[in-house]
Amino acid sequence: MSDEFYMSLAINKAWQYQILTYPNPAVGCVVLDKFGKILSCEAHKKAGYLHAEPSAIFSALCVLSDNFSDKFITKYNAEFQTTFKNADELSEVLLEPSFTYKFILDNHDDLLCGAKAYVTLEPCSHHGRTPPCAKLFLALKFSEVIIAHKDTNKIASGGAKILKNAGVSVKIGVCKDEAALLLEPFLSWQRSHFSFLKVALSKNGAFNGAISNAKSRTHLHKIRDVIELLIIGGNTVRTDRPTLDTRLISDGKAPDVMIYSRKNEGKFDKNLPLFNVPNRKVRVSKTLENDKKLVMYEGANEFLSLFAKGKLNTKWLLLYQSSNFNDAPNIHIKLNLKRIFSGNFGDDSYIWYKLSE
Repeated sequence: MSDEFYMSLAINKAWQYQILTYPNPAVGCVVLDKFGKILSCEAHKKAGYLHAEPSAIFSALCVLSDNFSDKFITKYNAEFQTTFKNADELSEVLLEPSFTYKFILDNHDDLLCGAKAYVTLEPCSHHGRTPPCAKLFLALKFSEVIIAHKDTNKIASGGAKILKNAGVSVKIGVCKDEAALLLEPFLSWQRSHFSFLKVALSKNGAFNGAISNAKSRTHLHKIRDVIELLIIGGNTVRTDRPTLDTRLISDGKAPDVMIYSRKNEGKFDKNLPLFNVPNRKVRVSKTLENDKKLVMYEGANEFLSLFAKGKLNTKWLLLYQSSNFNDAPNIHIKLNLKRIFSGNFGDDSYIWYKLSE
C-alpha cells in the first residue's frame, strides 16, 4: 500500500471529529508495526483529551498485548473510580491524557520499536494540556513518521525537527491538499472566524430540518456544545418551535442563539423552548452580522438560498440525510458543491460539502 493510502485513512478518521475538537484542530493518526501491518487508526476527539498520536499508540499497544489493556484498566479504574471491563469499552470514552501518556511510557515494553506512523498534522512539540506527541514517538522508538501538513502554530510546531534530530525518518507533504482541507475550518477560525450551514434532508430529498437517527442527533448536539453562536431563521422558530439545546450529551452547553428576522417587529413568544434554556443568550437581528468566531446556521429554505448566492458568509455545508421519508415540499436550489467527506450513523448519513469556486 502507498503512503497516500495510509494517510487517507488518517484524514478520513479525523473528519469524523471535525468541529468537535475546537479549539484544537481535527487530527488523525494511523500506526503500522515494523512489518507494515495496520495496528490502529485514531483521531483527536475533544480538546483537553488524548491527541490523535497517543490515542493511536494506545490502541496499537492494546492490539499487541492483552496484558497492556488489562493492566491499564485496573490502574485507570483505581485512579478515576471507573468500572471499565475491557478495551472495547475504553474505545468509547475520552481518556485522561496525562495519566494515559505516562502509562504508555511506563508499559510499552518496546512493542512499537521500528513502527511507523502517519499523522495528518505535524506532531506537537510543547507540553500544554497534553504532553508532547513528538517525544512520545521518540520514547517508543518509532522508525518513521509521515506527516501530511506542517503545523504553523509557533507554540506547537517543531515536532518534525525533534524527530529528525533524533534520527527518526520524517516525510512531510503526503496528501497535503487533503490535509489542508481538513485544517481549513480550524485555520479560518484562528485567523478570524469559521461558520457553516447545517441542513437536514429526508431520504426522498425533502429539506424538512428533522434528524431522525439518535446517533445523528447526538452528533449534532456535540457540535452545538462547542460552537459560540447558532443562527436560525425567524420563520423556522415560529413554525418548528425548536429547543436547540444539547440535552443528548452530558454536561453539554447550549449555544447562544441569534434569530434572523427581517420583519420590523421581530417579536417572538418568549415561551418558545429556545428562550428557556439555562445560561443562554437569545437575540433577534435584522442582519446576519455577528462578531463570533465559530458559528453554525441551522435551517433550509431561506438560508439555502442565501448560501447558494454566496450571501451567507460561508462556503461550508454540513448535510444530514435521514433514512426516513418526509412529505415536506422539496426545495429546488442549484448548488455547485464539492463533496469533502461522508460518514454514517446507522442508516443515516452526514456529508461535509464546500461550495466550489
